[in-house]
Formats: sequence, structure tokens, C-alpha cells
Amino acid sequence: MNYNVIRYSQEYKQQWDDFVRTAKNATFLFFRDFMDYHSERFEDYSLMVFKDSKLQALLPANKNGQTIYSHQGLSYGGFLISKKSNLNNLISIYTETMQFLKSQNFKGLSIKSIPIIYHNNINQEEALIHNLLEATITRVDSYLVIDNSSVKKNQINRNRKRALKKARDFQLSFKKSEDLEAFWGNLLTPNLQKRFKTTPTHNLDEIRLLKNRFPEQIQFYGVYENQSLRAGAVMFIFDKVVHFQYSSGDENRDNGALDLLFYSIIELFKEKKYISFGNSSEKNGAKINQGLLYWKESFGAESIVQTFYDINVNNFDKLKNCFS
Repeated sequence: MNYNVIRYSQEYKQQWDDFVRTAKNATFLFFRDFMDYHSERFEDYSLMVFKDSKLQALLPANKNGQTIYSHQGLSYGGFLISKKSNLNNLISIYTETMQFLKSQNFKGLSIKSIPIIYHNNINQEEALIHNLLEATITRVDSYLVIDNSSVKKNQINRNRKRALKKARDFQLSFKKSEDLEAFWGNLLTPNLQKRFKTTPTHNLDEIRLLKNRFPEQIQFYGVYENQSLRAGAVMFIFDKVVHFQYSSGDENRDNGALDLLFYSIIELFKEKKYISFGNSSEKNGAKINQGLLYWKESFGAESIVQTFYDINVNNFDKLKNCFS
């Protein structure tokens, strides 16, 4: 059986997207209409791996110097593989891809792993392969998640319950909304600038574009006092995961708006298997933001990890004789 690795190009868009729909570890972030919204920022070097003309795997990726990254414009990445794939197949996929990258004069492959909650099938084959390849772990982030299948009753702590009472006293209301402009301009951008000296990954036009392309998967919810937005969250909605992509509240008012927002979203999506709060790490995983950690844990979230790997492409030989 012959493997063939090629670079993605526009002519393969339909085949790429069809594979994403059925892969055992893919989300809508890997559809080309999501990946390509910021194509001018990254030099795309996505790869497609075939075996006897049948597509076996995708690697959403970009090029930066002599390293291939999976993908610097996405929250997570790595090889997307078929539900029928097993460890033996994946070893071949890695081997052929790394040989291809070596032939193209690349030195390294950097992978930002997909958190286990997004996998449709339980598997951690890539971690085994990374060990065989003597990959370097460059970063481990604390990734906070509520597991609704094992959640405890009344998991929120006393401070959250007290804040929810304040929200009721202020007669705040929670609803699905299209009020992205007010959220970006009045809450999210100024709060990120004030607290972290940064800006949202997506600007307002970009998030509108993506929301229009993925209206079922990207939704906005707000908490209002009369008609004034006091807190909001952009949610990314997956098959079994709901993820807080952006959230922010009116920090000048002690009104419980952000607490009500989070509590209401958690209740709204309690039938999903996981509620993802994202990571609480800073400085490339070297520090954990204690305030963020406490906030997320106070709603009942617990930590899993997201691991980042650097792989020397010359190490593909280590996979050729890995079976006893």
C-alpha cells in the first residue's frame, strides 16, 4: 500500500471539508471557511495524506521558517484522522508526513494538541507516537472543563450564589443576542486592554464573518439591565462540547452580571457532555492565572491539560522499528 502526502490547495476544499465532518478528532474550526478567514496572516502549509488514493488524514498547518505549525491561527491542532484509523495507521501517517517534510527541507513539526474533550472517539494515540519520536514537550496548559456526566449537584460555590442573588436584585435578564458591536466595543476590548494589555484574537468584522458562516456553531449571549448590555459571551458550540470563546462583563458594577451569564449558559447547555472554559495559563504555560482558575473552578470546572510538542522531523526512523 502506497502513501502519498500532498499540500492542500483550493481544488481540494470539498474533499477536505468532507473528511473533517467524519474525522474522529475534528471540530468546525478545521473547515476551510473557518481556517481561511485570516489566510493573509499565515502561510498555509496544510497537508493531506492518502493511501492508495484514499484520504487518510489531514494536517491543518502553516509554515514559519523551517518549522511547520499545526496551526498558529487555531486554538488546537494536529493530525485529523478517520474513525477507522488505528495506532498502526497513525504511525504510518506520521512516518510518511515527516519524510515528506524532510524532503521539503523542514527541520521541525510543532503540534498544539487537541484537548481530549473534542475527540469523538476516545484516543490518545498521538501521545504514544510523540513519546516514540522523542518529542519535546514545550508547554502544558491548564484547561478548565465541567464534565456534565459527573457533575455534582450545587457545584457553584458560595460567592457565586451570593452574586446570583445580586443579579436577581438588579433584575438582570439573560438572552441570546446579536449585540456583538456593543460587546466588542464596550466590554471585551476595553477589559482585555485594561487587565491583560491585549486585544481579542478576532476583531469585530472577523467574528461577524465567522458567525455568518457558522450561525449554529457560533452564538452570542448577553445579560442586560433594561436595554443595556452588562455581560456577554461568544460561545463555540460543538457536538458534545460548548466552549466559552470570549466572555466579559461590566467591571465597574458589582451586580452579578457575569455570574448570571455563566450560570445561565451552563444551565442552558447542561445536556452537552462538556462545558469548556478554556485555559488559565500564562507566559507559555509557565504560570497559572490564579484569579481565572478560581473563577472557573467556582462554577465546578476541573483541570485537564493541553500539551504542546516540538518534533524533529529527522526522527521518523524511530517509528520504523517501534513494534517488537
